Amino acid sequence: MKFDRLLSIVLLLQHRDLVPAKELAERLEVSQRTIYRDVEALSAAGVPVYAERGQDGGIGLLAGFRTDVTGLTTDEARALFVLASQSAHSALGLDHAHGSALRKVMAALPAPHRPAAELTSRRILIEPDRWHAAPRPETDLEALYTAVLSDRRLRVRYRHSGQTALRTYTLDPYGLVAKAGTWYLVADHKGKPRLFRTDRLSQVSLLATEARRRPGAELTQVWHDLRRQVEDRSVGVTIVVRVRRERLDMVTRIAGGYFTGPPVPEAGTDEWLRVEVAYPVVEAVRHLLQFGTDIQVVSPPEARAEMTRAIAELADHYHAA
Repeated sequence: MKFDRLLSIVLLLQHRDLVPAKELAERLEVSQRTIYRDVEALSAAGVPVYAERGQDGGIGLLAGFRTDVTGLTTDEARALFVLASQSAHSALGLDHAHGSALRKVMAALPAPHRPAAELTSRRILIEPDRWHAAPRPETDLEALYTAVLSDRRLRVRYRHSGQTALRTYTLDPYGLVAKAGTWYLVADHKGKPRLFRTDRLSQVSLLATEARRRPGAELTQVWHDLRRQVEDRSVGVTIVVRVRRERLDMVTRIAGGYFTGPPVPEAGTDEWLRVEVAYPVVEAVRHLLQFGTDIQVVSPPEARAEMTRAIAELADHYHAA
C-alpha cells in the first residue's frame, strides 16, 4: 500500500542525512520514479522532505523532524514483540535496554494493537540453542558488540578448530551474527571475508585506526556469501547408503545436511530406504558410524572399505583396552 511505503520512506530517512533514490527504490522494491513521486506526495502533506540532485545527492529530511510508530499494523506490532523472546539480547548485555524499549513501543502503539502485541510476546518463544547443546566457553560479547559498532579495526587472538595454538589477526569488522546458538564475528582479513567463532576468541583489542571495509560491502551480503561457501562445499565423493526406515527421522536430523536428495524406498523391502550422501573426501564416511546398524554403506567400494577399516580399528582399540 502507498501509505505503508510513504511511512517506510520517512522512517528510513530519519536515520541518515541523505539516502540515494536508487537505494530507497531497491529497499522498497519500486522504481526510482515512484520514489520521487512519493517524495512529492510527502512534501505536499507537510513532511519536510527534500531531494538533492547530483552524484553525492539523495533524499533527506530537515534536521529535527521525527515521527512516531502509529502507522504500524497489527501484524507489524506482533512481529516486533516476537523478538522479545530471543536470548541474543542477553548475550549482548542488552536485556534491560530491550525490555525498556519494548515498554516504550507498547505505549506508543495504537490502543487497538496493544492486546495482540502483548499476547504475542506471551505465546511465542524463540529458543535458538539446539537440544543437548554442549556448554559453551564464556565470551565477552558485550565488549565485542561495542567494538564492532565503533567502526574501528580489531586485533584478536583466535584458536582454529582442532588446534591449540592461538593466531593473531588484524580485522576489519562488519558485525556479529548469531546462528543456531553460536555467535560469529564477520570481518575482512587482508581484504578477504572471514568468519570467526566468538567462543574461540581469547583477546579482542580495539585499534585506533578506522575499519577498512570493501566499498559497498554490508554485513548482510558478506554473511550471505560466507554462509554459501560453507554450505556449498565441494563434493568429492557421493555415497549410497541404506537407512532403516524407523530411524530415518534421527538420521535426517543429524546427517540430513549431507543428503543430495530425498530417501527412496528400496525394492523388495519395507524396512530399508536408500539415500545418497555427499562428502568432500571418502574418509568422511566415518561420520556415519554413529548410526550403528541403522545405516549401511552400499557403494562405492572404497567407502565400504573405509567403513570396514574404521570398524576394525574400533574393535582393536577396545580389545587393547
